[in-house]
Order: sequence, then structure tokens, then C-alpha cells
Amino acid sequence: MSKPRNYQTEAIIIKKTKLGEADRILTLYTPHLGKIQGVAKGVRRPRSKLSGHLEVLTYSLVSLARGRNIDTITGSQTINGFLKLKEDLELISHALYVTELVNQFTADHIENYSLFQLLLKTMEQLCLGGDNELVLRHFELHMLGEVGYRPQLHQCVSCRVPLAATANSFCPSAGGMLCPNCRQSQPPSDPISVNGLKVLRYLQEGGYSNTSRLKLNRELSRELEEVMRNYLKYLLEREVKSAAWLDSLREQTEQGRTALL
Repeated sequence: MSKPRNYQTEAIIIKKTKLGEADRILTLYTPHLGKIQGVAKGVRRPRSKLSGHLEVLTYSLVSLARGRNIDTITGSQTINGFLKLKEDLELISHALYVTELVNQFTADHIENYSLFQLLLKTMEQLCLGGDNELVLRHFELHMLGEVGYRPQLHQCVSCRVPLAATANSFCPSAGGMLCPNCRQSQPPSDPISVNGLKVLRYLQEGGYSNTSRLKLNRELSRELEEVMRNYLKYLLEREVKSAAWLDSLREQTEQGRTALL
């Protein structure tokens, strides 16, 4: 049975690419169709009625018409524009980091409803305020689980022995933790403090309500970020591009605080 030519889907716009003088190719992450692409014709013109509903980091109901090579977006209505998120450069950088990860770790047309819900919930959580670094760590851990790269945080991936409450290490190439004995004979790994491992486990096993209960100092927050960044870099075989913007904005903020002291 052939598919209908026209269809609708909820979608979060995760990427845009210029096409010609007035068009764009948009990458959409949807609840039941996975990641899809569509051409939005004339959307870059000043009077386009679609442009506001098809901005990156917007949750919309999108209408499309099937095409031979790529579908055409024929209409769109905003469900949630995440305006609070878009009014703050730091929040924008966090949200773009999240959407880049979704784009990099997913193939086209592979349904993953749980990942769609995680992305949507993460964007909502960023709008609420709080420790956004914890929100990112929570997202990274749960996204990796959804796409088949859930890190092993409870036992040594080499000897399979439950980890003791001591300084263990995370090995990106092994996909999880190494005990002190096995670390010597394994590929490079990142040391993790006892508290750092506790936080990663806590975030991996719970929902976003967990993040509001945690208070991390700067040193512990940077430790967890480094561990997750190295794992993501290993899996992708490259740096996450938007991470550089995150670092730049953080550096500017810290310089500003220092200047006020």
C-alpha cells in the first residue's frame, strides 16, 4: 500500500542549511519518523509566513508533501517556541549542543520515541533554570543509552568485578569503568573520583528530578564534563562542534566575574 502524498508530524527543528537564494533544508527530529529532512521553500524571504515556525530549536506541527529525493514542507504551526531559551546565549548554546548530539548519533528514518521525548524534556528543562551542566550530563547519559552506547558504571568492563569505592577510571574505547588493577593493562582512561562516579550513576538511573537535588562544585562539574566529552569524542571520532561555543561563553562569563572582584 502506497503512502499518502501529504502528511503531518510533530517535530523539533534541530538543524538548518541554506539552499539557493531563499530556501532552506531543515533537519527535523520527530516522535515516530525519526530524523527526517524537508525543503522549506521561500522561508528565508522577509515575508515568509513559515519562517517563525521553522526556526531551529522550535517544536512544531509540520506538514509535508513527499518528493522524489526530499520532501517539501508545506506548512507549520508552533507548539512550543522555547522563547525563554532563545533569549539567552548560554541557554541557546546548551540547546544547540543537545540537538547536535541528536543529529550526530541518529540515522535518518529510524523511529526512537524515547529519544524524542528526552530531547523535548531536555529543552523544557533548560528553560526552567538551574544547573544546566547537570542537565547536559543527564541528557548525554540517557541519549547514549537510547542509541546503544550506555556506559557501564557499576562494574569493571575488563574483569567484571563490582567497583569498590575508590578512584576508578573510565575507558572510552571499552565503554565503561576500569578498576585500578585493570587500568594498567587497558587503553588510556580518565580517572574518576568516588563522588564523580556516584553522580554519573545517579544521573544515569533517574529522571530530571534528580538533577535539582544535586549541588556540584566547579571542580566536580568539570571532571564529569571531561569524562563525557572524551567518550563522545571517541564514539564520534571528532569533537562536538558546539562544545567549543559552550567553552567560549563560559570563559567570557568567568572573565566577567573575575573583573568584578
